[in-house]
Amino acid sequence: MAKFIFKMPDVGEGVAEAEVVEWHVKVGDRVEEDQHIVDVMTDKATIDIESPVSGVVTALAGEAGEVVAIGAMLLVIETEGEVTEEEAEAAAVQAEDDMSDAPTSQEVAERIEAESPAASDAGEAATAAPAPASQHRAEAKVLASPAVRQRARDLGINLAQVRPAADGRVRHADLDAFLAYNGGFGAAGKARGDETIKVIGLRKRIAQNMAAAKRHIPHFTYVEECDVTDLEELRAQLNAARGDRPKLTMLPLLITAICKTIPAFPMINARFDDEANVVTRYGAVHLGMAAQTTSGLMVPVIRDAQGLNLWQLAREIGRLAEAARTGKATSQELSGSTLTVTSLGPLGGVATTPVINRPEVAIIGPNRIVERPMFVPDGMGGERIARRKLMNISISCDHRVVDGHDAASFIQGMKRLIETPALLLVD
Repeated sequence: MAKFIFKMPDVGEGVAEAEVVEWHVKVGDRVEEDQHIVDVMTDKATIDIESPVSGVVTALAGEAGEVVAIGAMLLVIETEGEVTEEEAEAAAVQAEDDMSDAPTSQEVAERIEAESPAASDAGEAATAAPAPASQHRAEAKVLASPAVRQRARDLGINLAQVRPAADGRVRHADLDAFLAYNGGFGAAGKARGDETIKVIGLRKRIAQNMAAAKRHIPHFTYVEECDVTDLEELRAQLNAARGDRPKLTMLPLLITAICKTIPAFPMINARFDDEANVVTRYGAVHLGMAAQTTSGLMVPVIRDAQGLNLWQLAREIGRLAEAARTGKATSQELSGSTLTVTSLGPLGGVATTPVINRPEVAIIGPNRIVERPMFVPDGMGGERIARRKLMNISISCDHRVVDGHDAASFIQGMKRLIETPALLLVD
């Protein structure tokens, strides 16, 4: 038998460390060569790591959420037979450097046992036990008939909180008075147990990136209302004749408007290196597209969006959104954006103030489409009231790079295209 110390592999150029997101093995498990053992996350992507050998796991580098340096011990596997001289030398060096502080198999096993759901539940039960007992004792001192007690339980009312009649006994009328005083209804619901959730993986990256963006970037947001009635009509006509092409949503049309407006406002499609104090204005639009996944918000990138037509944009949006949702987006597909669009679709509110995807200098947020009566020209020099579809567009900018006038002018340029959609279809 021999111990094989598996070090954190080099998972990408310029990557010095990786965060453990989820272990798929535990101490004592038997693993086979090429078996998926752990997910780690770098600044660029989540990576599946497989075991290089077969054997039994005897130690892990740390729990989910901990960071492991490239080349440091990731886990130890007890293998059958002898390892190669190179492996043995690596194991000896690593054992001397890293394993002195690493937990033993017994310590890791004890830690896992202590943090198991069963142990956690038992601890919570022990901590929470006195409160219900105290509550039951308080309620037991209240004079009330079994019927009143049952009704109070059904309504979620603590009898100790109900003001009794003069003789000290709580009756149905007292419950009615309690309900009337508290809005005429019983409790909205029963209290749930508290949860402590470790912030790890993608959620941790999002927290770090958003905090850094708000800490370093002086944001300002500009919002404008656009009439999208004609644009929606154009979208319906295009979809009716789409054939086997993907169905158009509003997003490809808005991206086309963005790309056609950008050349006059190059400061919008830029990145700011605040350490080097350098702004890079990009000729191509590599558009980040914020996509909600079960793990959190991811931003896949539409490369050279300015060179794609509406149908190509729709196809690329669908492909990237699916890759993000299923966790198959590559590091290249999740990096290199020069400008970002974020939209909640039908859930979007009246206006949003999106946070910039640092080191970019702007982020655009289309909001929900609503129908309202508006005054429109009647064709005879007057006005009439008509039902129109309206949508607000928000843009947040880095005030160190983009002035308010530039942001407003950019959105007004987009508005002109959106409200005259035929312009979107001409070169």
